[in-house]
Amino acid sequence: MRDIAEIDKNFVLKTEIDKSDIVFYDVLNKPFSIHGLFYKDGMFRRIPEDVAKTVSKDVFALHTHTAGGRVRFKTNSPYVAINAEMGHIHRMTRFAMTGSSGFDMYIKDKNGQRYYKTFILPVDIVDGYSSVHEFNTNETREITINFPLYSEVTKLHIGVAKDAFVEAPDEYSIKTPVVFYGSSITQGCCASRPGSSYESIISRMVDCDYINLGFSGSALAEDEIAEYIKKLDMSVFVYDYDHNSPSAEYLAETHEKMFKTIRSANPDLPVVMVTRPKVYLDESEQKRFEIVKQTYENAKRAGDKNVYFISGQKIMEPTNNEGTVDDIHPNDYGYAMMAKVIGEEIEKILKP
Repeated sequence: MRDIAEIDKNFVLKTEIDKSDIVFYDVLNKPFSIHGLFYKDGMFRRIPEDVAKTVSKDVFALHTHTAGGRVRFKTNSPYVAINAEMGHIHRMTRFAMTGSSGFDMYIKDKNGQRYYKTFILPVDIVDGYSSVHEFNTNETREITINFPLYSEVTKLHIGVAKDAFVEAPDEYSIKTPVVFYGSSITQGCCASRPGSSYESIISRMVDCDYINLGFSGSALAEDEIAEYIKKLDMSVFVYDYDHNSPSAEYLAETHEKMFKTIRSANPDLPVVMVTRPKVYLDESEQKRFEIVKQTYENAKRAGDKNVYFISGQKIMEPTNNEGTVDDIHPNDYGYAMMAKVIGEEIEKILKP
């Protein structure tokens, strides 16, 4: 069987960087700006290692997945390259590797902000890769490179032309992060590339920083993760972990409890509660929907003016069940619908 790259040149993988004038910079150094992650002990992480260990062995395994991570900077280089050193590489049947293990790039120039390219990774990737994309002009651009959703990154270097400048990016309009907590959907499972996760889309819509605390199959609203989150500096807290709750009874035991934990330390924090993004609900799923809504209604009755409820069913209704890969995880269409509805609510909260 012939390789598809022999038939269609658009599938030819170009990861060899043949640039005589290229200079690589470590993203941990200024003027690069890292968001959604911090670096410790040779690894980019979403939460501290000691916290992850206290939550669960699964959250510990996932806390080094770089979902929501971004590096931002300005440059007038005619090209931008990456050289990524990576730990565990995730391969899944329902999930494009460009999303689980790849980096993508957005640019902001005289035409505004937009998706530009994905740094395509080799199928046989083992421990990282290199890739470059051309602009062919020396126009100044603000660059955002999104980290993989389901893999580890141990080092990342950015390559630009030797004579080009590298400067700090503009600050987000909303500098205090929106914090998202939830399941594999929150982590971004099955998005075709990192910038297609719903949090990433919302960040561009609202021009806000954010932290992705989605833990695939492992978001159980444990006391330890609630205690950690309540201490974060947040502009908005969004949570949706219905899919990971082992039963409706467990959800009833933990959902309002987590809300009260967060609220106890953040009396004025806007809290957004989202039900599972699914059009057609069975009896158990409808029960879970009502449990989440009950937390919201109890808070409203108690006089809380900073709680918001979003129906995941209504989010996905316009898709008529075409918004998922497997009737659970959204595809890019589904994530765009989530971003529209949740993002509009967040925008009303932050930019009334």
